[in-house]
Amino acid sequence: MRVGKDLESSVSKGGPIRVDGITPPSQNALLYETVTVVEGKPILRDMVFSPDHQYIYLLSDRQVTRLPVESCDQYSSCATCLGSGDPHCGWCVLYSKCSRQEACDRWEEPQHFNTRFDQCVEITVTPSNMSVTSPATQLAIRVQNVPVLSGVSCVFKDLSETPGEVQGKGQVMCLSPSLRDLPAHTHSYGEKRVVQLSLRSTETGLEFITTNFIYYNCSVLNSCTSCVSSEFPCHWCKYRHICTNNLQDCSFQEGRVSGMEGCPQILPTSDILVPAGMIRPITLRARNLPQPQSGQKNYECVFSIQGKTQRIPAVRFNSSCIQCQNTSYWYEGDEAGDLPVDFSIVWDGDFFIDKPVSMKALLYKCEAQRSSCGQCLKAPPSFECGWCTDSRKCLLRQHCPASEQNWMHHGRHNLRCSHPRITKIDPLTGPREGGTRVTIEGENLGLQVKEIAHVQVAGVRCNPVASQYISAERIVCDMAEALLPHSPGGPVELCIGVCSAEYRTLSTQTYSFVSPSFTRLRPEKGPVSGGTRLTVTGRHVDAGSSVTVFIDKEECLFVKRTNREIICITPASLLGSGPAPIRLMIDRAEVTSSEIKYVYTEDPTVSGIEPNWSILNGSTVITVTGTNLRTIQEPKVRAKYGGVETNNFCTVVNDSTMTCLAPGLIYGKPNPPEGPLRPDEFGFIFDQVSALLVLNSTPFTHYPNPTFDPLGTAGILEVKPGSPIILKGKNLIPPAPGNNRLNYTVLIGETPCLLTVSENQLLCDSPDLTGEQRVLILVGGLEYFPGTLHIYSDSALTLPAIIGIGAGGGVLLIAIIAVLIAYKRKTRDADRTLKRLQLQMDNLESRVALECKEAFAELQTDIQELTNDMDGVKIPFLEYRNYTMRVMFPGIEEHPVLKELDSPANVEKALRLFSQLLNNKMFLLTFIHTLEDQRSFSMRDRGNVASLLMAALQGRMEYATMVLKQLLADLIEKNLENKNHPKLLLRRTESVAEKMLTNWFTFLLHRFLKECAGEPLFMLYCAIKQQMEKGPIDAITGEARYSLSEDKLIRQQIDYKQLTLMCIPPEGEAGTEVPVKVLNCDTVTQVKDKLLDAVYKGVSFSQRPQADDMDLEWRQGRLTRIILQDEDVTTKIESDWKRLNTLAHYQVTDGSLVALVQKQVSAYNIANSFTFTRSLSRYESLLRTSSSPDSLRSRAPMITPDQETGTKLWHLVKNHEHSDQREGDRGSKMVSEIYLTRLLATKGTLQKFVDDLFETVFSTAHRGSALPLAIKYMFDFLDEQADKRQITDPDVRHTWKSNCLPLRFWVNVIKNPQFVFDIHKSSITDACLCFTLKDIPNYKSWVERYYRDIAKMPSISDQDMDAYLVEQSRLHGTEFNTLSALSELYFYINKYKEEILTALDRDGYCRKHKLRHKLEQAINLMSGSS
Repeated sequence: MRVGKDLESSVSKGGPIRVDGITPPSQNALLYETVTVVEGKPILRDMVFSPDHQYIYLLSDRQVTRLPVESCDQYSSCATCLGSGDPHCGWCVLYSKCSRQEACDRWEEPQHFNTRFDQCVEITVTPSNMSVTSPATQLAIRVQNVPVLSGVSCVFKDLSETPGEVQGKGQVMCLSPSLRDLPAHTHSYGEKRVVQLSLRSTETGLEFITTNFIYYNCSVLNSCTSCVSSEFPCHWCKYRHICTNNLQDCSFQEGRVSGMEGCPQILPTSDILVPAGMIRPITLRARNLPQPQSGQKNYECVFSIQGKTQRIPAVRFNSSCIQCQNTSYWYEGDEAGDLPVDFSIVWDGDFFIDKPVSMKALLYKCEAQRSSCGQCLKAPPSFECGWCTDSRKCLLRQHCPASEQNWMHHGRHNLRCSHPRITKIDPLTGPREGGTRVTIEGENLGLQVKEIAHVQVAGVRCNPVASQYISAERIVCDMAEALLPHSPGGPVELCIGVCSAEYRTLSTQTYSFVSPSFTRLRPEKGPVSGGTRLTVTGRHVDAGSSVTVFIDKEECLFVKRTNREIICITPASLLGSGPAPIRLMIDRAEVTSSEIKYVYTEDPTVSGIEPNWSILNGSTVITVTGTNLRTIQEPKVRAKYGGVETNNFCTVVNDSTMTCLAPGLIYGKPNPPEGPLRPDEFGFIFDQVSALLVLNSTPFTHYPNPTFDPLGTAGILEVKPGSPIILKGKNLIPPAPGNNRLNYTVLIGETPCLLTVSENQLLCDSPDLTGEQRVLILVGGLEYFPGTLHIYSDSALTLPAIIGIGAGGGVLLIAIIAVLIAYKRKTRDADRTLKRLQLQMDNLESRVALECKEAFAELQTDIQELTNDMDGVKIPFLEYRNYTMRVMFPGIEEHPVLKELDSPANVEKALRLFSQLLNNKMFLLTFIHTLEDQRSFSMRDRGNVASLLMAALQGRMEYATMVLKQLLADLIEKNLENKNHPKLLLRRTESVAEKMLTNWFTFLLHRFLKECAGEPLFMLYCAIKQQMEKGPIDAITGEARYSLSEDKLIRQQIDYKQLTLMCIPPEGEAGTEVPVKVLNCDTVTQVKDKLLDAVYKGVSFSQRPQADDMDLEWRQGRLTRIILQDEDVTTKIESDWKRLNTLAHYQVTDGSLVALVQKQVSAYNIANSFTFTRSLSRYESLLRTSSSPDSLRSRAPMITPDQETGTKLWHLVKNHEHSDQREGDRGSKMVSEIYLTRLLATKGTLQKFVDDLFETVFSTAHRGSALPLAIKYMFDFLDEQADKRQITDPDVRHTWKSNCLPLRFWVNVIKNPQFVFDIHKSSITDACLCFTLKDIPNYKSWVERYYRDIAKMPSISDQDMDAYLVEQSRLHGTEFNTLSALSELYFYINKYKEEILTALDRDGYCRKHKLRHKLEQAINLMSGSS
């Protein structure tokens, strides 16, 4: 930055300082320099000069920078120095440098220090050049704008330095060196050598002005024309054939040539035609041809033909004519009809006569590439070729026997070739409407287009296009309309001149008329901005010569087409989103379809990028969220920096999510910056969607690439096997906000190692390897090779070591004996200690019992309150559809089976045919077994097929049950055949049958859940939630004081107390406060959750506001309101730990008034009251703010986790990131007995609710609800299968039933109550529910009694069960879209088509009922063919 009293400076957001020089009285500012202080960082407004005013200190957000107020030394020439406009800089003449005035010696003397652009030193040299053969020459040098010179020398760079004679008025005389003494270097410089001539001041010893001086060399010019046209005074000696600057070098006066008109040269002429093999002379026009003198050789013509040189004697008739003697010329091969040949005219062996560079002789053969009459007569008339009808060859007249009758040539009248022949027609198909441009290729197809007398294609007239006609070889014609409605097609008929036999021909290929149609679009939708690669599938769409696809009225950019497909790029929609008709124009035929439309959807949008950073190299994974992302076929992400654009690929996951490899930045300067960079542009390439090319609203940051130091001193490190390896480096953890980190992979040899990443090093637990192993580090597309590990094993024991071990063993034996003696003495003490420990254990048991009683009494009170509160509150059961969808398709919100299928009529017809097949039991069983036999049919596919089948068969539950029973019977048989342990049956979902069984119970036990088991399950969930929230819960780790899981237990003493807050609900008024119990150690978010639970008691979770959408407002008095947040300016930071704000942090007292309000925009919202400082005096030391809200806002930006500082968040316990320290130092750690007491207490208090649930589940009649028919029916079926296979072991039958019902259904429902209720399940609640499931084996006696009671119940007949299933189908048959489920199932038909068809062929029943044929019908309908 340059700053002075006449300068202004301004700050730019990107970090550079703009410096403006203002010359009074003008008011126009001159920008003379931009200086980058900190790359990518803004400069703050506070600036200060150094005391001597030589430097200025600048402030960015993280560093202080000192810059000189000028940097004149960056300018290397007077023009750039004085042209920069920097008022501090001037040109110090004799020192040849740009500097400040005081830095130039004797600046006060005239012309020593110049400041105006027109004062730059100028130099002229006379003469400005000389020949390399000239002697030393006196040069007159004139210099301007220099001080009085006391003495100078002339420096000729790389040659010599000579003294200069100063003559006043800037005149200096110097003697130039001669180059004729340096002949070895003369020719290497070509025609001229440029030497730098400088003047050196004897006063300073420095060169202060430089110019160019030229030495020229005429002798290197070896032709007359280049010699006389030189910019230097060169002359040509015609008889000596040399170029010189000295006319005395020429032997004869008449041989001196100084102008172009005097040069010997061959004059340009028309084509020099030479028939191959014919003996003839070649005569050339010339001028100024010299007459060879005594002793000089005569003229020759030198031809270069296919790399071979042919020299022919030539005769000089006079100075203007020369003739190459009679001879013949030949070239090999018939690939070319003619061959341009380069030639030269020389005399005296190697003296070349100048001729035009492009002047060549044309050597030709009539018969080459002219095998037909038409091709022969197409040859240029000057070749004098003709068609010899006798020998049927293209020959010169003298080579054709009886040429008067047999030789056809251009001179004859009515010249026409007979026997035309058609070799190819294109295209071979076209529409009946005509307009097809047909190309006919062959030979003897006339010499002029007017000879084409008659062209018919498949009996339809075709009009020749004159502009496309190629004589004798190609006819292009346009088809007329075919008048016959069912024209059969046929060959092309052609007549040349007249339609007699020898001038008429028929093609061997036939042309046919077709009716193009299209049946499908892929994809069916795309963005309104266009750019989608659209495939139109149909029949005969490659017919005709041209095709145009219209979407609505806009043309789709054609790419290519085949018989079945046309590919084009969709245009932008002028009418916005919605369906648009498709229209094909194939020549004159218009093809439409009323059923098929292309749907324009709204352009995709991008709402979020996570993480919004990468490294300079890019290639790290980022997740992009938005809308309509599936409509883009090849999405890319782009960035532009410094004018250079880069992009990378993206993969679409679903309509709202895709993953991308981040684009890198190409940094043009040598050393990349140490801080982050932001690209000039960042966006996405989504086909033709231009709105997302630049996303200025979404900042993206590139951090420096990580770098690694070499291993050891020379890239080699010696370690022992299993020893940890430390890889040191820089920038390993970018200082980016959020919890995302770079993904490192370290390979030792070919084996990856377990990594721990810190700021400056990677700690690698090396695999158990030995020998030399290369280390490879992979991150973000980068590969680093820091060196090689030498992993050595410990050497074998030496003899001295063995002796030492033996001696040590002896000493150890003596020590053991001594210990035994001491043990004897200590036994008595141990007995006394044991008695003391027994007393302590008794005390501990009493404490445990007391705490259990207190905790149970407390929970009984709380649960009693909860029960009272829940009286009349409806349990938030999910609707049947949502409940079944969450079990069948977990994690998928909008599944296709819930939507209407928008499909063409043929697809709907095919799916109904497929539905009929699925309702055939043998087909369905064959279909399922065939899929399960495929290796690529994964576990996920099995579950998906089972769920889709149950959804498709929801309306026929009796049929689905029959199929399920058969599949289970087959599964049992297969299990026994494979000699698997019978108890493993139904344990895991490894078959379609097992998932179908889960779904079957899900459908049929819904009513039992809603009327009976749902209430104790919901009470257990609420009891766990209330018990957890009674004590502290760590917001970061999820650990709780009261937990059933040892892994999620806080093992530290936390001081806390309960507060009661008076909460004003959202949109509530004063006087509507609700009292809510919270803990003073709760974070703000935890408090908001508890407030929302209390305010929206009994309201479904999906129907109430979320904590993230609300702000917690603490109200003090009438005017003061404070927004409480988990993080703000008051957040405490110790070392690198940042603690989340709690109510205790804000010193919120019992009975305080709080309100839930909609989320505010500002980071720290304060009411419009200037009493803020007075009412919050206790925060003054924390906030350090004035009474102005604006002042506070400007100095208190939002702080997000890990932003730039790398701090770690914590709430109640710190070391949550280090699992190896879980049992280690955690502050005031408690002994294990105490936290065991808490586990026992929590388990004891919740036991009643667990018992209630299991009593309901494992009871045949409870709370007035009978046992569901499905359970009895399925258990009887399993017993029947066991009897059939003579399995009498009661444990096997018990295991089958347990795997069938408790494991496959109840475990899933208990672990995931959100499948049944509209609730939110937290991680700590999840851990406790999972722990509850571990108690199921403890209820084995209950389960066995339950199974015995079921066995004693009367059997259910198939008729009764079918009636029950039919009723269930009637109640829920319309919950799912059957066609959509069938469409999803058809994917597997398509994927394993051949295998399924083969299986249907093998089965006798399927062959008899032609099931393969029916399936093929459905497949053909789906593909669009009849």
